[in-house]
Amino acid sequence: MRRLPAIAALSIVGLVAAQPATRAETVEEFYRGKTIRMYVGTGAGAGAVSGYPMALAQVIRKYIPGQPTLVVSHMPGAGGIKAATYIERVAPQDGTAWGFITRGFMLAPLLKLPQADFEPAKFNWIGSPARTVSMGLVWNASTPVRTIQDAMQREVVVGATSIAQDTGIYPRALNQIAGTKFRIVTGYSGLGAVDIAMQRGEVHGKVGSTWGSLNSGSSAHWIKDKLVTVIVQLGMQKSPDIPADVPLGLDLAKSPADRQVLEVLCAPGATGFPSFMGPGVPADRVAAIRAAYVAAMKDPEFAEALRKQNLELDPIGAEELTAIVRGIYAMPEAAVTRARELLPTL
Repeated sequence: MRRLPAIAALSIVGLVAAQPATRAETVEEFYRGKTIRMYVGTGAGAGAVSGYPMALAQVIRKYIPGQPTLVVSHMPGAGGIKAATYIERVAPQDGTAWGFITRGFMLAPLLKLPQADFEPAKFNWIGSPARTVSMGLVWNASTPVRTIQDAMQREVVVGATSIAQDTGIYPRALNQIAGTKFRIVTGYSGLGAVDIAMQRGEVHGKVGSTWGSLNSGSSAHWIKDKLVTVIVQLGMQKSPDIPADVPLGLDLAKSPADRQVLEVLCAPGATGFPSFMGPGVPADRVAAIRAAYVAAMKDPEFAEALRKQNLELDPIGAEELTAIVRGIYAMPEAAVTRARELLPTL
């Protein structure tokens, strides 16, 4: 009789061992019935910045396991810093928050902005639908300025979303290094709001928006109708689509050290229209979204949606995009320090 407890114990152990182990949830099971929110870090109507995710949301669902719903939400604030901080610090790290923020935001931590509480090099980068170059332009009816040299002689009022975003960083850098006379007015909710301000005569132009954005949406006819003049290109190299006589900002530097500082500030331009998920998203879900993104880039429906908006399609994959971002954060410290000093009010 004293052996019965031991036998009973063995029976219980056998029953426990016979129970199947808890199975990990698949990507398809997780996403089924879920909603992925695509956060655009600017106001609505921001040309290509919001045009790309809007077009992507209509197509990519069929390529994601479980076919979740995709919703585009705009979260303007501090030139994308608000949205980037939200995705890293607040949003769930489960693959249901996806950031689509103008590339300039990734410089904020490098320049040590107090409110830039995120680490771009640790994000799970998904891809970019197109390569592009930034530029500066003027609204012809508001100013006689037609070249960057003119802007060195006469004040040009430019609208900006934030001093920490491209539209604030680039004109300030050109003022310091090239001697331009841009007066920056910040606080616009997005590039669409800056465009309205130009048309109303509140500002003379903008410096730091993309060539792709200019040629899409409601501004697609501006060049053809000679409403604006492009006066400078801002990137690591010139665009073949912009007239050759429009100078590259890097070439306006008066010394190799100045040029290197501009390279720090222009480097994010190589990412085009980047998108990412938070650093804590499970690897299998990141891989699934990246694969779905690649498939969507090849989808005829997506290409047609872009064609209707005059948006280009020249994708950058996750691996290349990740390498570009990490390269930005590995740039020479001396140049980065000078870039910070160049923008002392940041």
